[in-house]
Amino acid sequence: GAYPIGQMAERGRAGLSLTEARNKAGELAQLYLSGVKDIDTYFEEAERKAIEAEEAAQKAREAEQKAIEAAKEIEQREALEREQYTLRKLCEVYTGFLQDQGKISTKSAESVFKCHVYPIKEISTLLAREISADHIALLIRKVQEQGKARLAGVLRSYLLATFNAATKAKYDATLPHVFVEFGVTSNPVTIIPAKSGIIPGTRNLSRAEVKKYLIELFRDNLIDRALILHLLTGGQRIAQLLRARVNDFDPLEGTLRLWDGKGKRQVPREHVIPLASLGLELCQALMTQALTLSAKLSANSGKTITNPSLFLSSSGATMFASTPGKRVADIVAALEIEPFDLRDIRRTVETMLAGLGISRDVRAQLLSHGLSGVQNQHYDRHQYMDEKRNALEIWEQHLEKILTVEDGTIRHQTNT
Repeated sequence: GAYPIGQMAERGRAGLSLTEARNKAGELAQLYLSGVKDIDTYFEEAERKAIEAEEAAQKAREAEQKAIEAAKEIEQREALEREQYTLRKLCEVYTGFLQDQGKISTKSAESVFKCHVYPIKEISTLLAREISADHIALLIRKVQEQGKARLAGVLRSYLLATFNAATKAKYDATLPHVFVEFGVTSNPVTIIPAKSGIIPGTRNLSRAEVKKYLIELFRDNLIDRALILHLLTGGQRIAQLLRARVNDFDPLEGTLRLWDGKGKRQVPREHVIPLASLGLELCQALMTQALTLSAKLSANSGKTITNPSLFLSSSGATMFASTPGKRVADIVAALEIEPFDLRDIRRTVETMLAGLGISRDVRAQLLSHGLSGVQNQHYDRHQYMDEKRNALEIWEQHLEKILTVEDGTIRHQTNT
């Protein structure tokens, strides 16, 4: 049958020209001679295939666009992770957690991370889940090589605790869920030996050095009183001592209450110190001074100050935990003796108490260390009040014997 080739137009404006019609007829003739008898079906099939090819091409273009968009999404997500879930961010989350828990180690951890982790950007900007033991070892080594052995141990301890929180948070409801988002599945610090960086303190002051130290403290200022009370109470942790407020001192019972939040405790442990005579006199003097100052400050500001710090300054400020340490360093420099710090004084007191026959259990109760076990938390409710007071009475007598030549000097300072 005939196959229409289109509308004919002499000049080819509204249809095919004569030449175009001849060419078209020739193409159809060649197609017929090649064996295609049903030209309508042939062109319908060709059109179908063209449509299918275009649809396939369109799907390919759409798939390619989706792949590009997916790649961009992955890239954006990874960029966000690189920004939000780095080692630095994990350390910041951990210090925030410490602060929320009211831990006294918060400022220390923040300082150590800021000085010895964050500046090492090739490590601190890595994803926390990518941190390896090699990275941790490098951070600790850098501190160790500066001759700061104890600080290197402190850095290891904080990093270990940080990654412990991140690895346990998925199964520990007491830890914030934000730790889970870092995707940390193992602790890279565990393999680093605890002894790398930590050198146990061994400095003990002699009787003569304790005497010189006490004589240097006889100045009429709040810092020296805090250091004397630190010594009279058996070498309590200075940060805990400086947080004591007026209401923590009970003049009738003769006790000073501290709060020990050290270690893994979720709630600080109440630590009550039954004061001996000199410690009691000093606390009474501090309480009187704090109440007098707070009354003046309240009158000047129009704002009532309730329960002020036991170490309230005339400006209304409370004493930083680092301030007594600086005073001790000045004393060491003035005496020109082997350096010591407040930890060494604490160690010296415990050593001397042991020499005075005070048992290990009583010393532990008095200094509030090693008391986190199940027995101490739940079963041993004995407060050791009599034993602790007796230990401090013996200790004060020992200090007065050390100061035989300066008899009465400690008592004079407690009443100032």
